[in-house]
Amino acid sequence: MKQKVRVVGIIKKDDSFLLLKKVLHDDSDAVIWSLPAGKINFGEQPEEAMGRTIFETLNQKIETIKIRDVITFTNQSDGSNIYNLYIIYDITLAENSDLKLELSDKYSAYKYVSFSTDVNSNFRLADDTASVISVEFGHKKIGKVNRIDARAAVLGATIYTDGGSRGNPGPSAIGYVIIDENGKEVERGGEFIGYATSRLAEYYGLKTGIEKALQYGFKTVKFVSDNLMMVNQMNGIYTVKNSDILPVYEEILKLIQRFDAVAFTHVRREQNQAADAELNEVLDEYTIERI
Repeated sequence: MKQKVRVVGIIKKDDSFLLLKKVLHDDSDAVIWSLPAGKINFGEQPEEAMGRTIFETLNQKIETIKIRDVITFTNQSDGSNIYNLYIIYDITLAENSDLKLELSDKYSAYKYVSFSTDVNSNFRLADDTASVISVEFGHKKIGKVNRIDARAAVLGATIYTDGGSRGNPGPSAIGYVIIDENGKEVERGGEFIGYATSRLAEYYGLKTGIEKALQYGFKTVKFVSDNLMMVNQMNGIYTVKNSDILPVYEEILKLIQRFDAVAFTHVRREQNQAADAELNEVLDEYTIERI
């Protein structure tokens, strides 16, 4: 399977974001709009690639940049499956961005569009932009998109997972909270997994969440964790090399093939407190029993 990796910028201005009108080199009258996006050159970090893309596309420097999400989806081109991985950033431009933007020759116009606009209905979007916007803003798109996001939670279930160890390695447990397609909590819990490292506990927490999702019969699921390394590994940004993690990681890869669509999303620790509380309750009980 071929792989396509891109950085994509959501450039904010007040309550709007930037779309660019593409220059088409054919005889059609089509008007195609897209988000600023670019390739990652050899040796570049994703943020460096995003900064270069913005400068080359808009002749602007970035003032603030923050990773928003990592999404993956598959599509077909010339009969081959293409695995797409998009690293999405929230961006604000430098102070001189109030001046007219100087577009590269790939684009002929630009427009700031309200976040509340149903973009897929009002603009003809490039396929990759349509996929990103469908995920990030929850607007529907026809086609196979294998990622969802909190803003589109109505499309599927959401499962928060966590794992932790006291001692690292030491007594370890996992916690999870399950939210169904309608936004209703259907289960939460924790399990003691024995003596392990924190990073291994995180993966066991994710595996348990996946198994629970399959038990409930969910087909579209977003898994949420505060462990950025695990999320990046599940999204294919980093490889898993640790021998202790590889067996459970490989089990997870097999299990997720049973979903129609799956997402792995990172949140700050304070946004994952419920799952964290479940695992700590289990570890507290273990400590009391040991005493």
